[in-house]
Amino acid sequence: MDTKTTFYQGFGGTSLALHELGKGRPVILLHGLFSSAQVNWIKFGTAAQLAAAGFRCLMPDLRAHGQSAAPHEAEAYPPDVLARDVAALVDGLGLEDFDLVGFSLGARTAARSVIAGLAPRKLVLAGMGLEGLAGWNQRLAFFRKVIDGFGTFRHGDPEYLSQQFLKTSGVDRVAVRQLIGAMEDTDPAALVAIAMPTLVLCGDQDNDNGSADKLAQALPNARRATIPGTHMGCVTRPELGAELVSFLTTSA
Repeated sequence: MDTKTTFYQGFGGTSLALHELGKGRPVILLHGLFSSAQVNWIKFGTAAQLAAAGFRCLMPDLRAHGQSAAPHEAEAYPPDVLARDVAALVDGLGLEDFDLVGFSLGARTAARSVIAGLAPRKLVLAGMGLEGLAGWNQRLAFFRKVIDGFGTFRHGDPEYLSQQFLKTSGVDRVAVRQLIGAMEDTDPAALVAIAMPTLVLCGDQDNDNGSADKLAQALPNARRATIPGTHMGCVTRPELGAELVSFLTTSA
């Protein structure tokens, strides 16, 4: 089964890559910061598991990531620009009945998209805790430090793993610094808008974005699941795809 890559226009006409695998029920998969659809969903077989279960995997590279454009201009990064890009994808494909899955930055984007009015049948927030949504400014300071001090962090430093991931991904550091500044904290009271069945999914060693338990408790219709792995490691595990397939194919 081959992956097909096309391009669509996001907010402001920005050219964004879309990778597709499989046929059937549409599921949008949003990757994490400094990553890409290839790394999070395709490389380790998660998309293939979903495709084998009857899903059409729609996997955009978020702006400033992967094969998507990485503009440097500040006007290309208004508040919630990633949610605007997701809305453009849904509108462009004419999707009316679909599921939405996000990991880390993708989970933050998915939550912001739903709060803005997007209405997937089911939602998965992976690699995310309550503080990762409500306390984004603390994470923002960390990632700005990684970008601004790129190349200076050594093994054992808290920033080291993120620095090395940024290095191997080849993400445009100027563009991604603009992007992370476009994100905003989410008022926990706004989470009431996330009323569809939701899976909060994290690795058993993943506390990077705070408490997944607290996030699940804050949502009106959520359940919690745990798979092996750290924040970066859990996306390499077959258990990720298995949990997604189970949740998305179970009637709710």
